[in-house]
Amino acid sequence: MKNLILFFFSALILFSCKENKEQENAKKENAGSSIFLLDSKWKNQDGKELHLKDLKRKNLVVVMIFTSCRTACPILVADMKKVHEKIEKDKLDDTSLVLISIDPTNDTPEVLKKFAADRNMDQAPWMFLVSNEEATREFANVLAVKYKKISPIEFSHSNIISVFNRNGELISQEEGSGINSEAVAKTVNQLK
Repeated sequence: MKNLILFFFSALILFSCKENKEQENAKKENAGSSIFLLDSKWKNQDGKELHLKDLKRKNLVVVMIFTSCRTACPILVADMKKVHEKIEKDKLDDTSLVLISIDPTNDTPEVLKKFAADRNMDQAPWMFLVSNEEATREFANVLAVKYKKISPIEFSHSNIISVFNRNGELISQEEGSGINSEAVAKTVNQLK
């Protein structure tokens, strides 16, 4: 009986050590998994050049769209507006709502600026970004957003809204048409 108890406690200690080791390894793997490590250059709707690391110190709600879209993107924009409405006022100063174009050929900063103004999304916390095809594809891969050009002005694409913390680490994603804006806002409201 004494040996059985000793065996049980030894196994418990070993299991506990293994679990802690696995948790440490998971933390190490996730360390450095920040979008701020991507070195691509972007332009905002005002034509100002920036890197993703320039968005540090704010939580981010991100969606990828294109301005000539007439199907899914208007729904995604409406979803982002609903998220905006549900974020607590004191959290809005710490949050950027970022819409990234998947159409760098047609969505110039000027086009993005007009698109934002037409939808009353032309002031903080709203931000529109565009880059080159390579940077756009790289960022889409990070978000697991798939898109494909099907005509000169039309894309087929995933409908995903992603939330990142101040360190650029992915916290959550909502996918589909008619995103659960309540869940996205709740996630943002719980971030520090």
